[in-house]
Amino acid sequence: MTYSPNFEKGNGLVPAIIQDYQTGKILMLGFLNKLAWEKTLETGLVHFYSRTRDKLWLKGETSGHYLVLKEIYVDCDEDTLLFKVEPKGPVCHEGYMSCFYRKLENGKLKIVEKKLYHPEEVYGKA
Repeated sequence: MTYSPNFEKGNGLVPAIIQDYQTGKILMLGFLNKLAWEKTLETGLVHFYSRTRDKLWLKGETSGHYLVLKEIYVDCDEDTLLFKVEPKGPVCHEGYMSCFYRKLENGKLKIVEKKLYHPEEVYGKA
């Protein structure tokens, strides 16, 4: 029997922290349901469950910026995952390497990363 995290605690979802395998930089946080977990293990590419679209989502399916899975860590309660990945391009749909490109300083958000592309170039106009 293959290991599976505890999906029951999160009403069918588990959060996954995505970390760059080489640099250690935190890139994003996403949620997986059982199908996303299985597809990630099967393909070696990180899949998520999109809560806003209510469907399975392969990270990079539109942008080509896939997350190649290198290692999986499971927390002590078995309800949170840490995926160490090789990112194939910027991770954030806003054009930054990480979704955590803003830092809170003195009550204001400051952009602390360089924008690597303009979203309309990848995703088209909204």
